[in-house]
Amino acid sequence: MDKELSDMLNPEGLKILARNYLHGTDLSPIDKAWKLVVRVHAGEKHFSGISYPDHTLQVASTLASMHLDLDTVVAGLLHGIMRGDVTLEDLREKFGDSVARIVDGCTRITNVQYNSKLVFQAENVRKMLLAIASDIRVLLVKLADRLHDMCLLDMVSAERQQEIARETMDLYAPLASRLGIDWLKRELEDRSFQYLYPGEYLDLVSKLEISLEDRQNYVNEVISIFHQKLDENHVRPTRIIGRPKHLYSIFKKLIVQKIPLEQVYDKVAFRIIVNTVKECYEVLGVIHANWSPVPGRIKDFISVPKTNNYQSMHTTVIGPRGHFIEIQIRTEQMDLIAQEGVAAHWAYKEGQSATVGDAKLFRNLKNLVKNLQEVEDPREFLESVHSELYTPEIYALTPGGEVKEFTAKSCPIDFAYSIHTEVGDHCVGAKVNRKLVPLKYQLQNGDIVEIITSAKQRPRRGWLNLVKTSRARSRIRSWLRKEEREKALNLGREICDKELKQQETTLKKMVKSGHIKLLLKNLHCNSLDDMLVKVGSGIITVQHLVRFLQPPELLEGKSGSRIAATDTTLRLVTGSSSIQGKKGSGSGIHIAGIEDMMVKISRCCNPVPGDNIIGFITNGRGISVHKAECANLLSTDSQRWIEVEWFSSHESGYRVEIQVSAENKKGIFAAISSTISADDANIVEISAHTTPADIAELYIVLEVEGLAHLQNVIQHIRQMEHVISVRRK
Repeated sequence: MDKELSDMLNPEGLKILARNYLHGTDLSPIDKAWKLVVRVHAGEKHFSGISYPDHTLQVASTLASMHLDLDTVVAGLLHGIMRGDVTLEDLREKFGDSVARIVDGCTRITNVQYNSKLVFQAENVRKMLLAIASDIRVLLVKLADRLHDMCLLDMVSAERQQEIARETMDLYAPLASRLGIDWLKRELEDRSFQYLYPGEYLDLVSKLEISLEDRQNYVNEVISIFHQKLDENHVRPTRIIGRPKHLYSIFKKLIVQKIPLEQVYDKVAFRIIVNTVKECYEVLGVIHANWSPVPGRIKDFISVPKTNNYQSMHTTVIGPRGHFIEIQIRTEQMDLIAQEGVAAHWAYKEGQSATVGDAKLFRNLKNLVKNLQEVEDPREFLESVHSELYTPEIYALTPGGEVKEFTAKSCPIDFAYSIHTEVGDHCVGAKVNRKLVPLKYQLQNGDIVEIITSAKQRPRRGWLNLVKTSRARSRIRSWLRKEEREKALNLGREICDKELKQQETTLKKMVKSGHIKLLLKNLHCNSLDDMLVKVGSGIITVQHLVRFLQPPELLEGKSGSRIAATDTTLRLVTGSSSIQGKKGSGSGIHIAGIEDMMVKISRCCNPVPGDNIIGFITNGRGISVHKAECANLLSTDSQRWIEVEWFSSHESGYRVEIQVSAENKKGIFAAISSTISADDANIVEISAHTTPADIAELYIVLEVEGLAHLQNVIQHIRQMEHVISVRRK
């Protein structure tokens, strides 16, 4: 079997590819790796149905076509080998530490699957990013592997196609972009597009096919005009290329701009390649002298390169026949880097050290992983991964000229945290281009940003609604969690001091006598601070605390037998007035940073899921949850406020009262009740009276699933004939 497979498939073509650029290098490791692949994977099939050795050969060939070092090519052949009986030590012994490390990283990534279970998915993606950070070549092998998978995706079920395509679009295409490998990013996006939106894909392909001849004629015409105008100005480009934009980029334009394909004029991107940087700017001048540039579409990535080392001059002009055309101007070296990214001047090639650009790219990727590691919440982590991997749209500068990259709609707070956590925490304002701007200002390309700080400033909860970067969001949440813990700690100390005073003792005396150890044990607390936080946050109630502070003989005298220590965590799930404080299967509220907390919905404002809410730390009775604008809450001590948020559930109802004013017509009560029932809302109570102006006033207590449900009910009542107004009490 092995012999037959070796005869059908062999690595000779791979070695020819490698010899084209690995001059004088011993390629025997390829033969050695191939023999191992044939032995271990004999009879094994790729998910598409082809033999697994054939798949590994295709992956390694892609890596060789990218001119990567020999270790990476060999690792491409071996990327699935550790699923057999081959160990990490075996690989180190046969192929060296470098190959073993790459294969080990690839094995960890292979075990990562996008999964509907949020926590599982987040942890797997986290592990994958760590493997990438240890050696960038791990990602290069995985990208080549994924490209071959996408080429064979029509051989699997529709459900599996969707899963793999979504993972590719969300994770691997953005990672290819991060490495600056433009051709690979485009290929992965287009192939994912084909399976994620099959109808739109086929429609777009057919329409572009119809206009192919006209488009090609237009490309030839524009290239000829470019040559003529540049020649008149004594500029000699080495090449002018007109290529169709890739399908997914056209599709995104159709969606974002909500226009038909006929109105997308820049379906073709032109690239003008010259010899020097000086000529790049000369070409730009000639282009703008002959055709009007589109404002806001001129981007200079030559003087300010992207983090993935990409350099080019971009402009969009109203070109021949009045069509919008996008033009990129760059040197040959810039073009090579733009197409191949990090692979164009690979830092791991034998005898070569990393370039400054490569070193910066690797450092940025490691910082990305470090920042994401600090995000604890699984949902927030996955959102942050998508946000951080997405191509930056905003390039702003410090007063010293350092370039910072951000996603669209980022604000000065994002900029402040990109400099340092301390700068972000104490940010009170910003100057953009020497003018004061509010913190909600949205950064624009080329802005020069100066952050104004104050030692008295602290992060605010409202900042979370402004920032767009995961770094800023995680730093703000971290500070808020710390602040909320401090509040709970101080309040817990205050409560304990008060109760201990009644027992004629103090915390200091209990610590000195050693009695605190028994108390902590009975209350299941790890430390004194842990106990104080739980008391202050309501996890341990005053009654529970008193039970363990009183002498056993008093307890025996009251009940006839000693009361045994019980679990101090109280979970109340009773009706609609009390909610579980931990994320779970029931309806509830999540308390940021602290779990298993007694939580009660406040009766004064009856918030429902979807309302902005704030928790109030009561004296030993847990957390009372109010609407953020509740008058009762606003009159309390803000030091006792704590961040809370809804978590989704559809198992419980929430009570809320509405007031309906309507013309006093026959059957109006029945009509309103019928409308409420039709929206699957339950009427708990209803009362009504008629005003002297013959207006019916109804007060209705409803049970709804959340804010969206309530708004739907209110909207439908408002649309009824004879109804004058509806408002929430």
